[in-house]
Amino acid sequence: MTEGLFPFVLKKVSVEGKRLKMSVIRTILTIVLIIVSVILTVIVLMQEGKQDGLGAIAGTSETYWGKNKGRSMEGRLVKATALLVAVLFVLCILLDMSLF
Repeated sequence: MTEGLFPFVLKKVSVEGKRLKMSVIRTILTIVLIIVSVILTVIVLMQEGKQDGLGAIAGTSETYWGKNKGRSMEGRLVKATALLVAVLFVLCILLDMSLF
């Protein structure tokens, strides 16, 4: 009589194991989402404003600093922001799809 129930019990344990794994993956993705959100907030707050001020009127904004802004710390912050926004977007879609 236990032989007839054994495949059912084994299948039930296997399904519960998959649910546990999916729950762990969902929890890890949620934690990564929170960490990325906090880092993105800090990076956005570290960036300077995009105002040229009166220098744009006089035409003095095209200096060495203005031309090489992509290599500076500000340029790296802009690239990091774009990368983190993409990661945040993908994480949000993955968590919303209810795959985990």
